[in-house]
Amino acid sequence: MHKMQSVDPQNGKNFWKKNSKSVPGSMRAVYGAMHPPITHCPRSSPRKESTQKKPESNDSFQDYQESVNDAWDCGDDEFCVISDVKISNRMVQSAALSVINSHRSGQLATSNLAELHSQLQPTTVSTEPPLAEVLPNTSVNNIHSSTAVLPSATPIEGVLPLSRLDPSAATHRTPVISTSGSERDMVKQEKFLELILSNNTNLPELRKLSWSGIPPPVRAVTWRLLNGYLPANAERREDTLKRKQEEYWSFVKQYYDTRHEDIYQDTFRQIHIDIPRMSPLVPLFQQTIVQEMFERILYIWAIRHPASGYVQGINDLVTPFFIVFLHEVVPKEENLDTYDVEQVSEEDRAVVEADSFWCMSKLLDGIQDNYTFAQPGIQTKVQQLGELMKRIDCSLHQHLERHEIDYLQFSFRWFNNLLMREMPLACTVRLWDTLHAEPDGFSHFVLYVCAAFLKYFSQHLMAQRDFQGLMLLLQNLPTSSWSDSEISLLVAEAFRLKYMFADAPNHLQANKK
Repeated sequence: MHKMQSVDPQNGKNFWKKNSKSVPGSMRAVYGAMHPPITHCPRSSPRKESTQKKPESNDSFQDYQESVNDAWDCGDDEFCVISDVKISNRMVQSAALSVINSHRSGQLATSNLAELHSQLQPTTVSTEPPLAEVLPNTSVNNIHSSTAVLPSATPIEGVLPLSRLDPSAATHRTPVISTSGSERDMVKQEKFLELILSNNTNLPELRKLSWSGIPPPVRAVTWRLLNGYLPANAERREDTLKRKQEEYWSFVKQYYDTRHEDIYQDTFRQIHIDIPRMSPLVPLFQQTIVQEMFERILYIWAIRHPASGYVQGINDLVTPFFIVFLHEVVPKEENLDTYDVEQVSEEDRAVVEADSFWCMSKLLDGIQDNYTFAQPGIQTKVQQLGELMKRIDCSLHQHLERHEIDYLQFSFRWFNNLLMREMPLACTVRLWDTLHAEPDGFSHFVLYVCAAFLKYFSQHLMAQRDFQGLMLLLQNLPTSSWSDSEISLLVAEAFRLKYMFADAPNHLQANKK
């Protein structure tokens, strides 16, 4: 984080304009993508138009989509391979009825959840090669040597530190996976289990139920279903998971040793640099074994997706999946942010890593134009955000325009990281419940979420009277104390905006004369 002393108090505006690399959270180009230049410049500091050469027609995202063999083949979407293990309707109904009766009698359905998880996760994973070759034993490095540890930041059981953007958050921690034993939550969990344990899960009903939040004990299974990774048909699930997990490890065997070759060295080097920067105040992500898991996931994805390659920001999109799937295999009484992942069995680690890879791949499959050459998907959404804000909060839009704030300067990161850098990790997990439940949540609904997010802080922003103050606030919005309640308000407002404006396409015209 850049110190305030580096800003010239007499000429702060010029500092921010001339030192774009010093803006907190600013992005920089990396191998595999071009960071889009700011095409609209403040009047007081005119710049020459970019001479960057436009991609030729055969470089378009559509052509890439048609010519590149993605890791997720079309034939895989419906998971057509049916398991030899049949689960009878009688068994399914019996299990569901047992869960419901157990809850209604005031007991936790831990045994039923364990049964559900055992159905979805193979006991062993054939990893081709053996896990010992691709998961070497390493010592745990709980805190990276270059990570600054805030004073008096004593870990609190069951919670994770907040976003690194707000140092004051060290005194306030929010649980990443919170649990509640209220009767209302237990009833909601029963409804989830009824759907999940049915012979053929009703996905529209599951989406409707998930929109307002998913109970932690069933969140991992629900995400797999809504993500499209886990088939709705219960008979296919076990075989599908085993097959996809083995396929991931075959990719590791095939590609991971190429990371030091000249053609891929820059890609792996950037991944290796970015991984330790993820949530540096969370010891979990500073463990060597965890960082190696992330490196494999990101490198294999980059090799399998040459249209985009690795782009900074993709590493953050693995984190929610990793946290949710790890929560499945870590004892519930353990503190997740300091848990030694080496204590998890190799088989369970293999499942967490493979499932995180495939779910991230499926998510990115719908927003890949965010990360192809010049990142056109993000540029379009940034322009759409400006047009939308002009209609929903004209005063704020004019305030930003009057102080020469370009939406690209702050919202590029929002779309690039899906708001992960703007709020605590616990809030991101809750937000992703809704994004998974909403049709095209990560590709379309996120625009309205970002608009609602900006509108939420309208009064704070209107109180700022200069360029420097606005940029500092936009890059570090006060969300350190946020919880599920703020996210519920945020997505409710986003839904209202979508309902009002989605059928009025004029507000989303990228280039208006």
